Amino acid sequence: MGNIRGTYIKRVAIELLKDYPNEFTADFEHNKKKVSELTDVAYSRMRNRIAGYVTTYRKLLLAG
Repeated sequence: MGNIRGTYIKRVAIELLKDYPNEFTADFEHNKKKVSELTDVAYSRMRNRIAGYVTTYRKLLLAG
């Protein structure tokens, strides 16, 4: 079973990857810091979900 993420999380994560492709890696902790720097997300839970999707999406792009 996969994770279901909201449209907001996916949209923000994909926009960040398009705007800043070299800022993100396959490391969640690094991506979490970058999401904090590049966005104004108010809640840490939302930041973590966006960073998690960035990490997953980045790994998919590198694999395929």
